[in-house]
Amino acid sequence: MLHLKLEPKLYVGQSRDGIRARVNRHLTSARSDIIANRQVDVWEIAWVWAYPVQSVDEMPRLETLLYHAFHPQSALMNGKVPVPPPDGGLQIPDPFQIVQVMPDVEILEKLDPALRLPRQAEHYGQIVGHFLAVKNSKEIAVAIQAHFQRLSKYHRQLLGLAQEIEGDS
Repeated sequence: MLHLKLEPKLYVGQSRDGIRARVNRHLTSARSDIIANRQVDVWEIAWVWAYPVQSVDEMPRLETLLYHAFHPQSALMNGKVPVPPPDGGLQIPDPFQIVQVMPDVEILEKLDPALRLPRQAEHYGQIVGHFLAVKNSKEIAVAIQAHFQRLSKYHRQLLGLAQEIEGDS
């Protein structure tokens, strides 16, 4: 098995009906709004980390802790940005379970900027269109910025593939 060092693309969310159902809704775009469908690109779901809680009441605090712990590593696109915990503590538990849902070979294939850039450009265009036509909230603006950063990264990577061709100057 390969151990790939990838830049994390994170999504923090809650599910009362189980992580399998939640991930499946994203993988099949079985969400009713474009933001939910475009927050997570299914090409970016390589692993799922599960943090079960004892009661539904614990979910908002855990989501807040995870959001504020991981957002600095990779811009998160949540429908609503949680307020940081008042105690300032970002001590998060270890995940109960980590499951790789995408094979290593598929991860490698999907890192190709020639595939990533057009896909990211489509995501970016859709979320900007939603922002302009439907809802211009701060949360969507954060998602637009995160998608733009990814788009820029894939653009730089694609240009890095350029080769010197005889006659070009």
